[in-house]
Amino acid sequence: MTAPDASEFPVVILCGGEGTRFGQATQNMPKPLLEIGPEPMLVHIMRIYARQGFKRFILCLGYRGAMIKDYFLQRDIRESDMRLDLGRGTQTFLGGADRLDWDITFAETGGKSQTGARVHRVSSYIDTPAFFLTYGDGLADIDLAALVRFHQAHQRIGTVTGVRARSQFGEMKLDGDTVRAFIEKPQVSAMINGGFFLLQREFLDYVSGDPNCILEREPLQSLAAAGELKVYEHGGFWQCMDTFKDFRALNELFDQGDAPWIRGLPDAAT
Repeated sequence: MTAPDASEFPVVILCGGEGTRFGQATQNMPKPLLEIGPEPMLVHIMRIYARQGFKRFILCLGYRGAMIKDYFLQRDIRESDMRLDLGRGTQTFLGGADRLDWDITFAETGGKSQTGARVHRVSSYIDTPAFFLTYGDGLADIDLAALVRFHQAHQRIGTVTGVRARSQFGEMKLDGDTVRAFIEKPQVSAMINGGFFLLQREFLDYVSGDPNCILEREPLQSLAAAGELKVYEHGGFWQCMDTFKDFRALNELFDQGDAPWIRGLPDAAT
């Protein structure tokens, strides 16, 4: 089957929240810059898309957004070997950092704006019939070409990726009041929002510039009520970084060489 044209789908990433659940860890930096291994969470998310051919990004900045700009502006200086000729005032990068052929738009969407308002404020940068949208704190080995094909087939305005997360608590299997077994952190039966959306540009009519516009409330609820939202079920790896415990777990996976959001990705959609 023909792969989708990656140029048709910019990737909007919500990375402007304060990350208050992380306490001191995000006191001086935005949560998407917390590092999983040697790179920020944000870069891991962008690599999920870029490896599959989707390399146009629109970053919805907010809390300490200048630090995200600075990360990319200073990346070569931090990670590459470099020759500096002070007499001529020239600098030459000698290699070390991998070259990123990404197109990134950095959009200041407000320090206190909610998620829906952030999407509205980047609408002028979305110049295509459809776009990806995701959060700045979730990783998955999602097949994006399959998501595109699913979305195009149903011809509705929106697709949300559904995942089945594991409970944070173990369960007891009971026979009356007798405990028969313990089940360690079982998979919950209900499907939850996995955070990887594909939306037609018409969705921008559902969000507003009101700073209190929350994506998951009126915009998505109205879309669902209109029968314009379909779910693409992802049965592979998925993990959000909602708490510091999640942050540690993702780093443990990376340190063990078992990072499913890297090894489980399909080949680039080229």
